[in-house]
Amino acid sequence: MRMYLLSKHSLKNNLIVLGLMTNLLFGCKGSGGEPAPQPDTPLPPAKAILLLPAQNEVCASGENQTSTQSTIRFDWSDAANANNYVLSLKNLLTGATSDYVSSQSELKITIARATPFSWTVTSKSSKITSTAVSDSWKFYSSGEGQISYAPFPATLTYPAMGAVINYTSNNITLTWSGSDADGDIVSYDVYFGKTASPALTGTNKPDSQSLAVEVTANTIYYWKVITKDSKGNTSDSGTYQFKIN
Repeated sequence: MRMYLLSKHSLKNNLIVLGLMTNLLFGCKGSGGEPAPQPDTPLPPAKAILLLPAQNEVCASGENQTSTQSTIRFDWSDAANANNYVLSLKNLLTGATSDYVSSQSELKITIARATPFSWTVTSKSSKITSTAVSDSWKFYSSGEGQISYAPFPATLTYPAMGAVINYTSNNITLTWSGSDADGDIVSYDVYFGKTASPALTGTNKPDSQSLAVEVTANTIYYWKVITKDSKGNTSDSGTYQFKIN
């Protein structure tokens, strides 16, 4: 019977080859032959859906009411992948905005009465920097004994504040959106011009929320909308400016 003895050098080479084959077969697997687990990629938070106060609602009741203040409950849907929220509340009379942080999808806030507000909710996550902002809703915090409400200030939608528009035509169309808790808007007065105090340019019926105006290149323009209701109440959108290049 013949016996073959491997030299130390040959044995070493064989072990190296065996090790390489083992790495190829199992090097990309974890214990038990399963693929090695990969770290989870955090998902961005989803947009919250606003619930209360409802769009264009009159909040006539609240907690801890005084002649000037009332505590209102804000409620919105749980947003997927979010673990905290920032509620931004804007006083539409003063333009001041306050932010409130909450880990829940509801919050009680003490606010001024006889005042229109708008609000949004930003969904956030501690695992990712991306955020999602809800739609913006408006509501009216009613005053003591108040039965008539001024229209909400019109939202100027085009051109946006500070927009720069390339000159392609000698006219553009201003657009806005208006709403009123009483539903009795009778007209929109549109002010437009080259100064920070633009002149009255046109008056629209309540179902018409756009107006074409003439423009020239290399000029800055200003515009605003005054909303009027049937009881003589008015609201001012605030003045926006934009530039035609």
